Amino acid sequence: MARRGKGAPVHGWINLDKPVGVTSTQAVGRVRRLFNAQKAGHAGTLDPLASGVLPIALGEATKTVPFMVGAAKEYRFEIEWGTARDTDDAEGAVIAASDVRPDARAIKAALPCFIGEIMQTPPAYSAIKVAGKRSYDLARAGEAVALSPRRISIQDFRLRGQRDAAHAEFDVACGKGSYVRALARDLARKLGACGHVSALRRTCVGIFAAPGAMGLDKLEELGHSGAAFKHLRPVETVLDDIPALAVTGLEANRLRQGQAISLTRAQADQVRGQTLAYAAQGIQIIALGEIKAGQFCPTRVFNLPRKGTIDVDYN
Repeated sequence: MARRGKGAPVHGWINLDKPVGVTSTQAVGRVRRLFNAQKAGHAGTLDPLASGVLPIALGEATKTVPFMVGAAKEYRFEIEWGTARDTDDAEGAVIAASDVRPDARAIKAALPCFIGEIMQTPPAYSAIKVAGKRSYDLARAGEAVALSPRRISIQDFRLRGQRDAAHAEFDVACGKGSYVRALARDLARKLGACGHVSALRRTCVGIFAAPGAMGLDKLEELGHSGAAFKHLRPVETVLDDIPALAVTGLEANRLRQGQAISLTRAQADQVRGQTLAYAAQGIQIIALGEIKAGQFCPTRVFNLPRKGTIDVDYN
């Protein structure tokens, strides 16, 4: 999370289309500077080799980043058969080679083995911490890294096509903690071949999809005229699956002070059966919180400019 003491109180989400060759941290920094935002962060790292959807949160929207951690992700990627790399992508050193070039029939027969709940060993070149250090730092230093397998979820894994015998393109939909590079590595091994990811594009992260993403260069171009702000989405964008609780002005003031409010009958109906909700006065999000014993207890309060508020009596 990039934080700065200076800057403007800019709040919201940007659906960024990150280009190849730029790290996620660099992309966040450029977007933060473009909007002169005090605070910025992203929802899901993309390797420099990869392009595609990188949701970036500005200002108070950073408080909603945890709700993107478990968001489903979709990728389009290419495997190049013939060599295995120590990074499992094209940037690494060759560690093995094979003349095996799997055909479409063999590939399609192997794919069902990787769909559903499976165990996956993350790549040595990953951001996972080992004894307090990043795994990729240890690997780059020449140290042997042995990461433990972890359970992941693959919802869909399909072969899109083959432009030649040495390359195959895939679409995959996966859950939290999945590594496409490891998926490519393991598929190659299953097929008795060597392979690595030669191209990777993320097409979706939760509600953020590639068709609505804005390229970094284009966003910076718009920024010079202030038009970039038209692409800033509301703070509550990522809370679509969380019920909204309508509150009055007096209740909003209590919540801003971190105090719980008792639910009226109408409010209780709005969040019936739920344990989590967000409170809003008019079109203004006030707080995220838990529903406990007939009360709404704020866990995160948003410091946003007050706008569009309507004081309504729900009793």
